[in-house]
Amino acid sequence: MKYVIVITRILLGLVFVVFGSNAFLKFMPVPEMHGQAGAFMTALMSSGYMYVIAVLQILGGLCLLLGARFVPLGLTLLGPVIVNIVLYHVFLDPQGIPVAIAVSALALFLLWVYRFKFPAIFQP
Repeated sequence: MKYVIVITRILLGLVFVVFGSNAFLKFMPVPEMHGQAGAFMTALMSSGYMYVIAVLQILGGLCLLLGARFVPLGLTLLGPVIVNIVLYHVFLDPQGIPVAIAVSALALFLLWVYRFKFPAIFQP
């Protein structure tokens, strides 16, 4: 089980560090979006909001990569980002739902493993 936890932590951390870094470094092309999804992303980019999200992704991903001590902080930073990713794909771009579910499942697994670090959430 220890190896599954480490692999999950590293995989989720790498996903967020890589995709968060892409907002600044532009090493992966962003597909053209149309309709409501395009309007939404255009508004986020033009306001500068996406850069804040990218910084949170990088910091949260780095916390997951640094080790078990920082996983609760990383999950706390990434939690709202993951919720927004899921909601974006549910309401605006249904093609990405499988990836959003996979990321959510990995984060929920880590949240369950480190639940003892979040006593106020998991205790009545």
